[in-house]
Amino acid sequence: MRKDLDYGLLHAMTAFVRVVDSGTFTAAAEQMELTTAQISRLVSGLENRLSTKLLQRTTRRIALTSTGETYVTHCRDILERVEIAEAFASGATVEPAGRLKVQCMSSFGAHYVAPLVAEFCAAFPKVSVEYATSQYTPALLAEGIDVSIYLAKELADSGLVALPLGTVFGVLCAAPAYLAQRGTPRHPRELTDHACIQLVNPSAPANWELQSTRRTFRIEPAGPIVSDSPDVLLLAAEQGSGIILLPYYTVKESIRNGLLVRVLPSWRSPEVTAFALYPSRHFLDAKTKAWLETLKTRVTPALAKDAAMFP
Repeated sequence: MRKDLDYGLLHAMTAFVRVVDSGTFTAAAEQMELTTAQISRLVSGLENRLSTKLLQRTTRRIALTSTGETYVTHCRDILERVEIAEAFASGATVEPAGRLKVQCMSSFGAHYVAPLVAEFCAAFPKVSVEYATSQYTPALLAEGIDVSIYLAKELADSGLVALPLGTVFGVLCAAPAYLAQRGTPRHPRELTDHACIQLVNPSAPANWELQSTRRTFRIEPAGPIVSDSPDVLLLAAEQGSGIILLPYYTVKESIRNGLLVRVLPSWRSPEVTAFALYPSRHFLDAKTKAWLETLKTRVTPALAKDAAMFP
């Protein structure tokens, strides 16, 4: 015996996933060129078919129920398999084309992502890239961003798909002239007697947490400069303003050139992960798939190589 929605089940699943990914019925309706009422009826139809609640609706937000969390995962997989099957059956191959909107944290992007943009455009001449930087949590759906690279210990449950690219940790450094004048600390507790230049953004908390073998030490640094930009602090440290705790990729060339030296080399900050975030696993267009593959094949080994410089 057939149930309601047998003929439109995939359509209803698509509507449900779009609501979850966009966060609102209105946004899902715009994406599917339907009315908000039609989207609401499709989701309600799913719930009636399953005899269970998938979404908790309030006047201000929607939230997945525990059943909804599991069901949306299965929906994504089903819709992706349908897309693959149709592409295979039709023999169609989609060539990367159109505008790719990319966002990345500034310093990380300068070292690992920006150098790939021209190369990517040369490999896929029908693609144009719009590249922007931001230090803060990306709003992909609201801003129409295809892929954002973001560093975090862990991610909030945002409905975005996260592709891990590698891990990053911070190291302590200072200019030789600063250490000659102020002395070199031998233990993290001595950092409180020094000028500490602070990086503060969502992936770098104000207080410093340092790790050594089986040991952790936390301090509240104080110094003359605070910024959300690693590159601003790098320049200040090179000019002798104090001690910095910055990602290894930011300081590696300055150390190699002798502008900075390691401080407390057996201590470093906890690892954070570099994620490539994108809105949905299914219905990815060819240009986004090609960009994600480029990031995985180029950025991941580059991170591992640079991290190996700081054992």
